Amino acid sequence: MTEPSDHSFDAIIEKFAQNIYGSTKGRLRHELLVHHLKYHINYAQPTLDKSLQVIDVGAGTGIMSAEFARYGHQVTFNDISNDALGFAKGQLSDFNNVHFLSGSLSELSMQNRFDIVLCHAVLEWLVDPHAAIVKLLSLLKPGGHLSLSFFNQDAHRFGNLLYGNFDYVMAGMPQKNTVRLNPKNALSPNQILTFIETLDVTVLHTAGLRCFHDYLYDRDKQIEEYNVLKKMEIEYGTQSPYKWLGKYFHVILRKNRQE
Repeated sequence: MTEPSDHSFDAIIEKFAQNIYGSTKGRLRHELLVHHLKYHINYAQPTLDKSLQVIDVGAGTGIMSAEFARYGHQVTFNDISNDALGFAKGQLSDFNNVHFLSGSLSELSMQNRFDIVLCHAVLEWLVDPHAAIVKLLSLLKPGGHLSLSFFNQDAHRFGNLLYGNFDYVMAGMPQKNTVRLNPKNALSPNQILTFIETLDVTVLHTAGLRCFHDYLYDRDKQIEEYNVLKKMEIEYGTQSPYKWLGKYFHVILRKNRQE
């Protein structure tokens, strides 16, 4: 039910790392996630008196695992791709507080163990993202935080209309089999948020990621004016209507404490 449609990153993890995190789009997405996480979750403060238990589900290259590990937290890196696991072990070799766990989300059985569950750019690859959210929440301690980000179907449609790809949109934006790095199941933020309303959680934060970056007519500005662009993304990315146009959507939830 929560399994990915395929093991899309097997054999191409190095290409993924270069194409995504070697570009301004990957750098910006990561830095925006870090900004929002630091603002809403107290994980980077020097006054924090204990390490947190963190799991990074579908952790890919390990870039977010490294963010939490460098603050001394106990991090579990999880990914279904053995190639991703091998790559991340090399990237995270300087940390002795990272545990590596291979397997799918449905195979995780550590109930109510973690203070923070991270699941970024994973839901759009799964057959049943709603079931995945329920599973992710089961890994959290009461009062713990879940950070979700996913590929925004509405922004994907908007971008294609903006660039005049009318036939593609009218055909339902079918996935091209030759492009393995493109998500298979883009998600509508409103539909995900509507489902989240049925769960015993509190929504702390919603934001669009890359609300402007991908739409710039002059692509050189993505590099030349990166810092100004990032500032605009932070300022407007949590505001309507701009946040709904982010190529990725970010939600931070707190699992309500049991009565």
